[in-house]
Amino acid sequence: MSREEKKKVLFVIGMEQKLEQYIKEETNFNLENMIILQTYQPVVSHAFDDLMRDIIIAVYKENVEEIVVVSTNDYQKNTGDVLNKIYKSKELQDKIQTLDYLFKNCMPEFPEGTVSVWLQGGKTLTDSIQKTVNIIRNHPLLPSHVKVKDLHINQGNEKLSEVF
Repeated sequence: MSREEKKKVLFVIGMEQKLEQYIKEETNFNLENMIILQTYQPVVSHAFDDLMRDIIIAVYKENVEEIVVVSTNDYQKNTGDVLNKIYKSKELQDKIQTLDYLFKNCMPEFPEGTVSVWLQGGKTLTDSIQKTVNIIRNHPLLPSHVKVKDLHINQGNEKLSEVF
């Protein structure tokens, strides 16, 4: 993956160790024009959440011309570990039950059907990232010239797969 020298690119990535360094090395991109936005999950829950606000501000402030949402094969595994910890907590059982009721019956304030679905961000990695790319790509405040792509990194074999 090679980029034009003057084009600024915003990479939205997870918190996996060494991911930022790997992207810098493998994309052959001028580091001065690379902006990395790290979040625990590179998933936009809805069009006006905090992550989407950060993306829009970065686009205008830094003159970003391309956004790349980076996914890895560790994404779902890490989410599953967190869900197990939360659901095993006896202290949270009543709260989860109440929140699930609110998620189900108080739409549109709650964007998903259950606490679990909300925390996971989607049923599969592909669903979550595609939803994120579509939300970003179709956001009314995003300039039409900004390109949005998905980049998948298989950390097992360190292979990059660009999705358009």
